[in-house]
Amino acid sequence: MSWGTELWDQFDNLEKHTQWGIEVLEKYIKFVKERAEIESNYAKQLRNLSKKYQTKKNSKEEEESKYTSCKAFQTTLNEMNDYAGQHEVISENAASLITVELTRFVQELKQERKQHFHEGRKAQQQIETCWKQLEASKRRFERDCKEAERAQQHFEKMDADINVTKADVEKARQQAQIRHQMSDDSKGDYSSVLQKFNREQHEHYFTHIPGIFQKLQDMEEKRIGRMGESLKTYADIDRQVVPIIGKCLDGITKSAESISEKQDSQMVVESFKSGFEPPGDIDFEDFTQNMKRTVSDTSLTKADSKSDPKVPSKSRNKLWPFIKKNKLSLKLCFGSRQGSTPEDFSNLPPEQRRKKLQQKVDELNKDIQKEIDQRDALTKMRDVYTKNPQMGDAASVGQKLVEIGNNIEKLRVEVQKFEGWLAEVEGRLSARNDSSRRQSGLYDTQNTQTVNNCAQDRESSPDGSYTEDHSQEPEVKVTPTEFDDDFDDEEPLPTIGTCKAIYPFDGENEGTISVTEGEILKVIEEDKGDGWTRIRRSEEDEGYVPTSYIEVYLDRNAKGAMTYI
Repeated sequence: MSWGTELWDQFDNLEKHTQWGIEVLEKYIKFVKERAEIESNYAKQLRNLSKKYQTKKNSKEEEESKYTSCKAFQTTLNEMNDYAGQHEVISENAASLITVELTRFVQELKQERKQHFHEGRKAQQQIETCWKQLEASKRRFERDCKEAERAQQHFEKMDADINVTKADVEKARQQAQIRHQMSDDSKGDYSSVLQKFNREQHEHYFTHIPGIFQKLQDMEEKRIGRMGESLKTYADIDRQVVPIIGKCLDGITKSAESISEKQDSQMVVESFKSGFEPPGDIDFEDFTQNMKRTVSDTSLTKADSKSDPKVPSKSRNKLWPFIKKNKLSLKLCFGSRQGSTPEDFSNLPPEQRRKKLQQKVDELNKDIQKEIDQRDALTKMRDVYTKNPQMGDAASVGQKLVEIGNNIEKLRVEVQKFEGWLAEVEGRLSARNDSSRRQSGLYDTQNTQTVNNCAQDRESSPDGSYTEDHSQEPEVKVTPTEFDDDFDDEEPLPTIGTCKAIYPFDGENEGTISVTEGEILKVIEEDKGDGWTRIRRSEEDEGYVPTSYIEVYLDRNAKGAMTYI
């Protein structure tokens, strides 16, 4: 079907239709452009979302990222970042392959359409001009024919009138002949113009207009075909990134399958295990008769060999997860948080301290290995410079080697120091476990019971927390005057028993006292449930120590001794 033959008389409708086709293409371009903007914004929002939930360095989240569930979540965030990148690719390809190309194509279409319709209007004007010439020639021929007829009638009338002179008749005859000649000339001119118009009209409707309309048809079909190709490109742009998006989703699925509940549970044990023994059973105390106070190597109280065997004893099991801390405990705990962490990590429970020391030793060994590798590289460089002085100064390398040697020696001294502390902790843990088992059997035969205070919660530990990262803990501001009543005693407190230090403790905070392992001191105030016992070395040297660091032997008859069940 050809527009030139089928739509020869629809010039105006074709003009409107081709304009509509260009507008449809422009609408599609606008759609793709907005889609590209949406993809770009979506990718940006996905990247920001992924960045927002990424683990921050040097934070508590970085420590938590060791769990498999957290690793899987981080992998998901990374995959979503790659996922966002694919949406950026969609946006870029849509803009470059569709929007830019079609915009240029539309401009070419507009120019081509304008040229075709300009030629069509020019052909219309040409045929209209020919038509006007034909009409003018036709009217002239008609006018000349009528005048010739009137001149003939006038001649015939003059020739029939006997009263008219011969000269008048001859004049009328000549006038009629002239009019007839003019009529013949007009007829010939009209015939010539008519033939010319017919030729022009035939060429217009069978050559010019079909040619122009065919060009318009080709232009419109090219527009439609280009739009179809663009729609295919639109689908291909998405299809190209589908495999990569699928890989991103596969990565998320794989990370989800890598989560291990048992492994995470084991990590919790490794992260928070204190190394202390759990508290022992509490024996029934019969107050109807005097009983020897039960003891244990991990209890708050232990019967003194010199104390009166008739003195009834007291045992108390520490329910550490549920104990409500008093003001003094808060002051000691939060006060120690504000202080610096000891170099030997003595503020931590034994197991956590061992882990920290081992981690420190590993880090130092890595640093030593780096220094050794650098030393080996510089040694080779020095040998090269020695053999080829033009390549460099061997003396400068030698100075650097001396510095590296000093660094290695310092690091090795540090390693020995931390390995000593590590060996000490590991030895104590082993000895502690063996001692607990031996004494537990002994006290069972003696029908005695001890209270184990070694299992402390984080908040009642010497530094106030067993956690390795204090950045997330809330700050508690404690005014010194708030606890003045706990320390300003008008009279010295009486001695209610003795104690033996089983661990060394550095009393660096206000209200605490330093003790060494194996030291015997006096007990002047028993643990009231906050994990601290007040002891005295001399009249002017007294303070609090963690109950889990000492073995207490209370004298029940002493003034101030109390029993807490």
